[in-house]
Amino acid sequence: MFVLGIDPGLTRCGYAAVATAPGHRLKLGAIGVLTTPVGSSVPERLAELQRDLAALLEEVRPDVVAVEHVFFQVNRRTAMAVAQASGLALAEAAASGAKVVQYTANEVKLTLCGYGAATKAQVARLVQVRLGLEAPPRPADAADAAALAICHLTVAPLQARVAAAVER
Repeated sequence: MFVLGIDPGLTRCGYAAVATAPGHRLKLGAIGVLTTPVGSSVPERLAELQRDLAALLEEVRPDVVAVEHVFFQVNRRTAMAVAQASGLALAEAAASGAKVVQYTANEVKLTLCGYGAATKAQVARLVQVRLGLEAPPRPADAADAAALAICHLTVAPLQARVAAAVER
């Protein structure tokens, strides 16, 4: 399975493509951030992010896109920008034909670290270990996107077994 994790944001939108490899290993395909110019208007920035997301999805062609489900932000202005970026990511992923899933930050932390209140540094370190990287991915948005992809690759087999059992 090939999963693209997306940590939505208008200023920095993290992404990471992770695939399963033989021996239950994980392989990193691509990782980075999509950025938009802070000085541009919100509609211009959203249009640029939409183009970049569409190009990324066309390039990597994931089976599944895992997008962070944001349900709480202290800063309302930041929350609106993240929600807009998240909406673009969800729509572009669905338009690409990929299966789309969402996980909260707490679900990702619990899956990777065994603790829903893990720090960003702990998550980045576990991403480093799971992907066999020399150092934790940077910036944090890219590490968070990789964590989303790893989370889905970890829970998807169990979800498939549960769905099969329910069908019986």
